[in-house]
Amino acid sequence: MKKSTLFPYFFVVLLTSSCAQKSDSGINLPKTLDFTEELIVSGIQNPWGMAFLPNGGILVTEKSGKLFLHQSDKTIEINNLPEIYNRGQGGLMDIKLHPDYAKYGWIYFSYASSEGDGKGGHTAIMRAKISDNELVNKQLLYKATPNTTRGQHFGSRLEFDREGYLYFSIGERGDRDVNPQDITRDGGKIYRLHDDGRIPTDNPFVGNNSAKTAIYSFGHRNPQGLTLHPETGQLWEHEHGPRGGDEINIIQKGKNYGWPILTYGINYSGTKITDETSRPGMEQPLYQWTPSIAPSGMCFVTSDKYPKWKDNLLVGSLAFKYLERLEIKNNKVVYREKLLDGIGRVRNVRQAPDGYIYVGVEGKGVYRLVPK
Repeated sequence: MKKSTLFPYFFVVLLTSSCAQKSDSGINLPKTLDFTEELIVSGIQNPWGMAFLPNGGILVTEKSGKLFLHQSDKTIEINNLPEIYNRGQGGLMDIKLHPDYAKYGWIYFSYASSEGDGKGGHTAIMRAKISDNELVNKQLLYKATPNTTRGQHFGSRLEFDREGYLYFSIGERGDRDVNPQDITRDGGKIYRLHDDGRIPTDNPFVGNNSAKTAIYSFGHRNPQGLTLHPETGQLWEHEHGPRGGDEINIIQKGKNYGWPILTYGINYSGTKITDETSRPGMEQPLYQWTPSIAPSGMCFVTSDKYPKWKDNLLVGSLAFKYLERLEIKNNKVVYREKLLDGIGRVRNVRQAPDGYIYVGVEGKGVYRLVPK
């Protein structure tokens, strides 16, 4: 997504329950580099998602529609994927292992699909298993409708919570004035399913005959980050704003996050979208970036390999080509730091079971951050 770079400096905005508090401190550069970056999977143009297998292998999705397995310094392609609708921001996107992968063997992935009526495509969620380097037992768990030929705002990240529920994000597909505020339509939502695709009976809109009952929260623009807080277990999300107003939110059941009624951003042309940044019954972001960094991928650091980063949040920046580290206290961002400055469009960041941080960079591949 194109982001404005007309602003000569960064500023951050810290949010209270109803208004924004400005800070002119900007983003910091590290005084010393405590790590080196090691390219471990090369030759992938857009490494959208990463999942880490118990045997040390790494599954990496390529947006154009390919799934790779990197293991023992070799990279092979996994075959028999569903048909991928590769258009604009859509394609093969995130990937996640079942919480008990060792027992069940399921992998979950999000992708743009043209299945169903109408031209174009929309975001779909599938699970499958891998056997002899191909996908088997493919099961479509969710397919958003209606299809559209628009190329923007497919989402889409995946995350499991501690109770085993699957959450996924779908962007509003460029139809901002219709989809995000309408619970009878897909798009601009966070969804929740059981691991087999069943809709939980306690989802917030179950019982509403006209609603999409997989919806968990709504009023989102284009969420491309989901992760669990390591202490609270809460689901944290970030999403692209327009020109300004990228957000970090804590996702709560049935809540409305405001888009496009509320935003701290403006149209790409410079005109206003709305005069409102708050309204009763709509959630404020925990944090917002203006100008937009175009965030993609996020994770909390819990590993002892990076003691200075413990409990910090890492977020990729597509627009400004760096990895951002945020220190957070009492749900407020108190410090920002720019890592891997100029490395390229950072598409994803994950902490693996081995404790290392892995970063997907467009046009380059997957890096591992190795502490000095």
